[in-house]
Formats: sequence, structure tokens, C-alpha cells
Amino acid sequence: MHVWKACVVAVALALGLSAPASAADPAADRIQTFYNALLDTMKKGPQLGMQGRFRAMEPAVDAAYDLPAMIQFIVGPSWSSLAERDRTNLVAAFRRMTVANYAANFQKFGGEQFTVNPTVQQRGPDKVVLTTLVPVGDKPVPLTYRMRESGGSWKVIDVFLEGYVSELAMRRSDFAATLASGGAPALVARMDQLSNNLLNGGAK
Repeated sequence: MHVWKACVVAVALALGLSAPASAADPAADRIQTFYNALLDTMKKGPQLGMQGRFRAMEPAVDAAYDLPAMIQFIVGPSWSSLAERDRTNLVAAFRRMTVANYAANFQKFGGEQFTVNPTVQQRGPDKVVLTTLVPVGDKPVPLTYRMRESGGSWKVIDVFLEGYVSELAMRRSDFAATLASGGAPALVARMDQLSNNLLNGGAK
């Protein structure tokens, strides 16, 4: 199973524990707020359907993730030479794919648990938020969020499965050949196709 897919599925299995009303650190609080939105969407998931879950998750993803920073890292050094229209299209396609991942994989609530560690680690300008996902009848799965301040709030810039497998590193590796052969338009088309596959395949 692809690492990011496994990451998403692991999160989807882990949204049952009532969380503290507010975490002490703003970075941890941001993740808690995001999980609360996920949990609410999952509880309503079968009634909302795919498009409803997609629309419900859009503001949550926008608030929690620094999508422009993430796609810039995925693209790499060539980002600086891209036309503004190409950058805009890449951010939009990456946003759609990110939201589609959650809408397709968070279809319903199954009674699992998660916790957000309120003790946040400082890594230079960034903060690291540790969460533990507890599937029913299975071992806990650690998910780590690296966050950076942007526009006065803390936002996710990478997610690490098992504490060390970077989503951005995996995406950069997966997309490198597409970007090298067809540039930004080819990468936009590939991300759009991945989104379409998710939205069409998980439309329950």
C-alpha cells in the first residue's frame, strides 16, 4: 500500500476519542481542531456522500495545511522558474487531491480512538505535534505533524507516518518523473486524475 494512502487510512481508523476542549499550544490546538472537523464529517459521512464530505473538508484542510508551501517543496528547485499561472494551477490541483483523499477515506465513523499530545516539540522555526492513532483491535499508529507559522497561525507543512515516513518526500519521489517529462501541466493533469479516481471510486 502506498505510504500516503496508508497514512490516510490510519487516520481514518482513529477518530473516536473525545479530545480536550483546547490544547495548550496553538500548533497542537490546530491539529485538534482539524481532527474535530474530520470526526464531525465522518459521523455525517454516509448522509453527506462523497461531494458533501468533500465540501465539508475543504475549509478544514485550508485552515490546517500550508498547501502552497507543501507543493513548492514537492516540485523542488524548478518552482522558482515556473510561471505564476502554473504555480496557481499546481496549488489548486494539490488542494483538490488533498481534500479528495480525506473525503474518499473518511466515509464513516467506526468507534476508533486518537490522541493529540499537548506537549509540542520545537524544531528551529517549526513545531512538531505528536498524535497517536488507535485502531480498534490493532496497535497504536503514531502520526507526526510538522508545522510552521504562516499568516499568524500554525499550519501543517508535512506529515510523518510512524514518526519518520514523510508524505512530502514520498510525493516528491512519486511526481519527479512526471514533472521532468511534462513540466507543471503534466503534474497538474496527474494530480487531477488521482483526485478523479478518489472521488469516483469512493462516492458512497
